[in-house]
Amino acid sequence: MVAPSCILFDLDHTLTGYDHERRVQVLAQRIGFSPASVHAELFTSGLERESDLGLHDPEGHARAISKRLGTTVTLEDCIVARAAAMTPYPEMIELVRELSGRATLAILTNNGLLVRDHFAAICPEFAEFFGDRVFCSAQLKLAKPDPAIFLACAERLQIAPERILFTDDKAANADGARAAGLQEHHFRNAAALRAELVASGLLPA
Repeated sequence: MVAPSCILFDLDHTLTGYDHERRVQVLAQRIGFSPASVHAELFTSGLERESDLGLHDPEGHARAISKRLGTTVTLEDCIVARAAAMTPYPEMIELVRELSGRATLAILTNNGLLVRDHFAAICPEFAEFFGDRVFCSAQLKLAKPDPAIFLACAERLQIAPERILFTDDKAANADGARAAGLQEHHFRNAAALRAELVASGLLPA
């Protein structure tokens, strides 16, 4: 196995925790609606899924939920609520910092363009390490675990699939990466990922 030259990370539950209900609560509080109504129009209605598939850009997403709720929901409201739902894992911040300069670092997430376009506001702790290498399902019009999304991401990174190590908390997504020819790691915790990176020679023992 060749040593990876790129580490491709999942986002939610790999680099950060993600609290679905916290996002709903913060958005509901900002616009003066009940969490139940926000949840219904954002998630139950399929709007979030549509955005994940690239059917709405960030501004269009805000307009769509505004229309559904019959009130004004700003892009800032959406950004603040998404950011509030995320808690970066300190041990992953440290690991990413150690990897910076040793490998190309990138993110591949099943998310809407809000996450890509406003990553620095949504996840500032990681922004300096990933720059414009945040890729999402909405951008690629594909979703994990489809092997095609990994190949599309590799093409944009201009890195051969076999030189990319992908890590994700969902085993099915890791399997999809392997089917596309990437190296894969089913993420459980930072310590296990670190051990694999040491074994690969990318990090010192």
